[in-house]
Amino acid sequence: MHIVEFAGGTLRFLDKPPSRAPSTGFVWIYLERESLDSELHLLQQAAHHLGGSTMLDLHVKDLGNRSHPSHYDFTSVYDLVIFRRLATEAEVKAEEQGTQPDTAAGALPAFGRIGTRAVGFVVFDHLLITVHPGNCLTARTFIERFLADAMQSEGLSAAARSRLPSGPADLMLRMLNLMVDSYLDFRKQLAGELDHWQQMLLLPRSRGADWGALMAARQALHTLEDLCEEQHDAMQEWLDTQREQPAAGMRQPERDSLLARARDVIEHIERVVHHVRRMEQGAETAVQIHFSALSHRTNETMRVLTALTAVFLPLNLITGFFGMNFEFLPLIHSSTAMWVMLALMGVLAVLVVVVFWRKRYLARTPR
Repeated sequence: MHIVEFAGGTLRFLDKPPSRAPSTGFVWIYLERESLDSELHLLQQAAHHLGGSTMLDLHVKDLGNRSHPSHYDFTSVYDLVIFRRLATEAEVKAEEQGTQPDTAAGALPAFGRIGTRAVGFVVFDHLLITVHPGNCLTARTFIERFLADAMQSEGLSAAARSRLPSGPADLMLRMLNLMVDSYLDFRKQLAGELDHWQQMLLLPRSRGADWGALMAARQALHTLEDLCEEQHDAMQEWLDTQREQPAAGMRQPERDSLLARARDVIEHIERVVHHVRRMEQGAETAVQIHFSALSHRTNETMRVLTALTAVFLPLNLITGFFGMNFEFLPLIHSSTAMWVMLALMGVLAVLVVVVFWRKRYLARTPR
């Protein structure tokens, strides 16, 4: 558990929650989901002393639920926001292997191996409680940033290095913005790999593609779209609540800045949704063009085979006629009959080829 107190433009790390909240600031309590049960008693005490109310048991279960979708709920004292962030490659591998993720690895997951993690936020007027998965990159980023601020400030103002959050909701929105930015970065990776597969599908002599990988890509896009829609609904509900019931004691400039930051988070989510849908349409279009090209090549092959069949059809008729077992046939006993028929068959074949060429049945089509 990490406890950070923001008061009067400064910050400091505490060993335990203070007995009361600062009048001009707030307290941030961060803990990992694995330690929620063991720290629950201390957490409820801090919520009661600093926030004015303990958390509902139902909300505590939501915070401990690893697979909880993005969601927003509220009481008369605090707001609850569950937000699913993009899992890193290390977290995806650790989940597959049943080990702890590497805390130093923050790379995005590979395409087709997308994973998410639920992060819980409990927002009071002067208290923010966040419950993260183990070794959460987002929480670690802010902890390291605030540690650097505290070390540099040495008890003085840390605002010279970075602007400190004005309240619990402001800090929550900053974390959410960082989580959504990871989706914006991940979409570049998705777009690059989809472009590669589209080029492979549209090659002139392409016989197909890695359909298993392509289906995994489409499934990843559907997963992203569903996740972003849940995130958008949760954030939109939170924003509507802030508009209808503004926090008591908040000045208008602070409220306007908070709402602007919330709208920015929602706009980023909408950008991800728009881009994902556009990539889905691009993938569908590439697959349709691929099968259209295959159908066109098949038609071209059948056209050439049909033309060749038509060329040899009169020749088969002639050979079939003179191959009948009758005693009396024209030219059957002539010494020049074979050469005459060969010349006639050659002329007929050339004539049919010329006619088909003039009608462009045998013309080479541009690729």
